[in-house]
Amino acid sequence: MRTDLFDYELPKSFIAQHAAEPRDSSRLLVLDRASGRIEHCRFSEIGAFLRRGDLLVANDSRVVPARLRAHKATGGAVEIFLLRRLDEEGRTWSCLVRGRGLRAGARVELDGGPVEVEIVSEGHGGQRRAHFSMAIGGILEELGELPLPPYITDFAGDGGRYQTVYSRTDGSVAAPTAGLHFTPELLARLKDSGVGWETITLHVGLDTFGPVTAERVADHRIHREWAELTVASAGAVNAVGEQGGRVFAVGTTSTRVLEYCATTARRVDGNEPARGRETVVPFTGEVDLFIYPGYRFRAVDALLTNFHLPRSSLLMLVSAFVGQGRPEDLDAGRQMLLRTYEEAKAEGYRFYSFGDAMLIL
Repeated sequence: MRTDLFDYELPKSFIAQHAAEPRDSSRLLVLDRASGRIEHCRFSEIGAFLRRGDLLVANDSRVVPARLRAHKATGGAVEIFLLRRLDEEGRTWSCLVRGRGLRAGARVELDGGPVEVEIVSEGHGGQRRAHFSMAIGGILEELGELPLPPYITDFAGDGGRYQTVYSRTDGSVAAPTAGLHFTPELLARLKDSGVGWETITLHVGLDTFGPVTAERVADHRIHREWAELTVASAGAVNAVGEQGGRVFAVGTTSTRVLEYCATTARRVDGNEPARGRETVVPFTGEVDLFIYPGYRFRAVDALLTNFHLPRSSLLMLVSAFVGQGRPEDLDAGRQMLLRTYEEAKAEGYRFYSFGDAMLIL
């Protein structure tokens, strides 16, 4: 399948620059993928599409203030964008570094604090391996800046709006945005109605913003991201399947973790699905599952997500989910999804990270 098939036009006016207030006042487009039927409502009404015994699974990763300002001994400005911690102490990181002449061995100092940074080695795509003179986890809140996506250019609000209300595990450089719509009150109402709630962790990397550049989708190499599905959460997911409930993945990150853990289980014990779902197993490590049309979902029954960028791996994942159950036509999901996006534009939905949501049943 060609990558350019996942292009679509989106005027800049559709790109949300601010989050809805309150969070659950955002709009919700509900797509029944079996019939193609679309409903329009508010996110606060999502409970109408869930029933007792269903389970929401969300990503609890928290965005870290990953953008740091620094300077060279000559006074030249340097910007360091933290991508991934490489040691337990939090002193060695994979980074993007902007500044002239910063080769391996170069040293700079962070603005606002006596922390020296040494460029240890150079990698691909402008990445650097950098070593800090002290563990920086404790000073990021003071010295770092929240790394908003490049398409958000006019945001002057509270940085907390780029965090989910249930985030607790530091590590992402981009928010798992499908969860931004939940409020504590909405979560309480859902739980009171008998809907279950579990979390996974996946630390979202910078590559989530990038388009797929390979000409053919199958040639793309997905980025690796650290993830965890605990024993307790895996047990809850498996129990829902056994009891006839549905697993609602909150976002593409939760989807990738659940599906990775289902395919891992299949490799371990060779189990075949009962009622279409397979067992998931607990997991801690790096996930590199690339989901695109033709993939058979093993753990997720419904998907809550935002509206994604053209040519992105996220758009391909959602296309695969919409097309689930149509193995004879691998392009059916993409076509239905892009038609749905056109209706969303006609209805004035807001796109991308601070935009509206979509529930796919």
